[in-house]
Amino acid sequence: MADVAAQHTHDLLIVGAGPVGLALALALKDAGLDIVLADARPRAAVCDDPRDLALAHGSRLTLQTLGVWDALSATPIEHIHISQQGGLGRTLIDAAEHDLPALGYVASAGALAAALRAAVDAAGIPVLDETEVANLAPGSDDVIASLAAPGRPPATLRARLAACAEGGLRAGDPNVVEHDYRQHALIAQVAVAGGHRGTAFERFTREGPLALLPKGEGYALVHVVRPDSADALLALDDEAYLAHLQAHVGSRMQLSGVGRRLRYPLLLRYRESAVGTRTVWLGNAAQTLHPVAGQGFNLALRDVWALADTLLRHCDESARAASTASSTSPSASTSPCDLGAPAVLAAYARSRGPDRLGTIRFTDTLVRVFSNDFAPLRHARGAALLALDVFPPLRNFVARRMMFGARAWP
Repeated sequence: MADVAAQHTHDLLIVGAGPVGLALALALKDAGLDIVLADARPRAAVCDDPRDLALAHGSRLTLQTLGVWDALSATPIEHIHISQQGGLGRTLIDAAEHDLPALGYVASAGALAAALRAAVDAAGIPVLDETEVANLAPGSDDVIASLAAPGRPPATLRARLAACAEGGLRAGDPNVVEHDYRQHALIAQVAVAGGHRGTAFERFTREGPLALLPKGEGYALVHVVRPDSADALLALDDEAYLAHLQAHVGSRMQLSGVGRRLRYPLLLRYRESAVGTRTVWLGNAAQTLHPVAGQGFNLALRDVWALADTLLRHCDESARAASTASSTSPSASTSPCDLGAPAVLAAYARSRGPDRLGTIRFTDTLVRVFSNDFAPLRHARGAALLALDVFPPLRNFVARRMMFGARAWP
């Protein structure tokens, strides 16, 4: 193993070269920082991710600022129709009410990763593909990462700060809160006769939400059910499963085909604190949310933007302090910008607490309230949906909450 004491120290190690880690690298690309990314997966595996992402309007603004939006094929969501099966009440949220071209967009996670990776490569930021960060050992001055790669001897890498953007949430960790929803999500591409007309549907059923998100000429489906129901639905042929879906959505549209179905178990996991000694966790390494309302990646991107802003402010302050010190005492020694300093991470944590915890509670409450067939609660849900439809200020609050987070970012 390499002599750690003699190693160069990077400013920032980003663990994970998926969309979250790549976005952080891009947000800092012009800061003059020494940044390196490491990902256990081959590059192709990241760019072939079959999942779809619901991107809020706020996320579009961030991706435009990062310079990758124009390279992304994204389908706009102009209207969102929300209803519950077997109960009264529905609401319609319209982009025109907010003077926006779209409330959000749907894009392939793999395509987004490919666009971000191309921009990171163009910026000359190194990515260590097929390199697992097997361990992080934070200390007072830096964090030492143990690296493992196929066909290569073990190695180490030093950095002032490690930003973990993939994995790392394990059941039983003392800092991790977990709740198993006892639900699975079936995802697939669904064709619809007559097109989707830019309308997304969120239909709350007795087992969980059923979301149809416009993508291309059809829909990206997220169908949440109990695990035993998922077994039964995966056993159906396409024609029978399509008939099952049609019964859920009713006459609002005519579904005409369904692609390959994939399955994911759903649970809530989150770190009580997203920062530690010279370490910060982002995206799925910080929290794994239920897909209801499509908030997971949007929250991660807000975290990325806030972290980059905090780090850049710290670097600016360090540069001004160094300049002042050198002007008053030319022989004075100055320290480089230390991204992992406790005060820096504490400032980031304070800035993100309300939005992060608010979004976690928002999605968790939606699941618990709308996945319950208790009759009085079903009537209360109908009244709530009716209230959203009747009172524009309330509908505006919910729409902005979904687009920009708890602080109506940006």
